[in-house]
Amino acid sequence: MTCVRVLFLGNSYTYVNDLPGTFARLASSGDRAVEVAMVANGGETLAQHSASSDSMNKLGSQGWSFVVLQEQSETPATPAGRSYMYPAVRALTGRIQAGGATPLFFMTWAHRDGLPGSGTPSYESMQLAINDGYQGIARELGVAVAPVGYTWSVVRKEHSEISLWQDDGSHPSTAGTYLAACVFYAAVFRHSPEGLTFEDGLPDTQARVLQSEAGHTVLDLQAQWGLR
Repeated sequence: MTCVRVLFLGNSYTYVNDLPGTFARLASSGDRAVEVAMVANGGETLAQHSASSDSMNKLGSQGWSFVVLQEQSETPATPAGRSYMYPAVRALTGRIQAGGATPLFFMTWAHRDGLPGSGTPSYESMQLAINDGYQGIARELGVAVAPVGYTWSVVRKEHSEISLWQDDGSHPSTAGTYLAACVFYAAVFRHSPEGLTFEDGLPDTQARVLQSEAGHTVLDLQAQWGLR
């Protein structure tokens, strides 16, 4: 069985609730061999990762199949933020591809109450801006996107009874992290996570909803966004 090795470069949106570990346990329940690692510090930007010896040493430490790039949550939502994000993404993508791995952009979710004072004062406007931020650089570089934030918006609209945020309105609940893991499963393996037995302690009905929405959304977007 081929082992898929995935390195996550991010910040608290990656390490809260251990997204890499959740993804690995989900994959294992689908009989997928996965190894994961991460470099993630609170508030860390991709520009900081690009300049970090820890991140670069981890990137060069073994043959990764995928390297996930997660930008600080507010940065993709504004043109000024993208002016810092895009050069870092270009540099990291070049290094990742030179090492034989596939870069995968982690499209994050918006804050529950938006980003007042930035031109995105609501959840909806912030999520649209984040989507545009990731899609813009993905189209330029021809890199795949794991549309976690896009799928989050679908679940928020269709299944409002599921709480995806912690009380701070920013970081993910267990359900939010599980949804992200389901999106990564679909994006990496090009297969729906529906029916997988690992549910991370969530109620069965809730886990099934998140699996289904992730699978359908990612697979529907593959041709449109070039997810792989």
